[in-house]
Amino acid sequence: MDKRLLDILCCPVSKTPVRPLGKHELDALNSAISAGSVDTVAHARVSQPIAEGLITTDRKVIYRVDDGIPVMLPEEGIGTLQLTDFPAAS
Repeated sequence: MDKRLLDILCCPVSKTPVRPLGKHELDALNSAISAGSVDTVAHARVSQPIAEGLITTDRKVIYRVDDGIPVMLPEEGIGTLQLTDFPAAS
């Protein structure tokens, strides 16, 4: 993702900056999606694995990136508290 775009993106609700989702974080998210245990903040079940994502720097919300385009809609965010095996901050 273009660094200039990443520098201006933030969570539309909290205004917290975002960063790319790391491989271990993405693997944990997709594992939970495969298990059928992930919902968006609007309580819609996430059924498709995510190829790329952004996470707020406070690690509370994940936004998917579709074909290089960040989907920064408040209702499309995925709260990380529901992810029991989500990697700890390093």
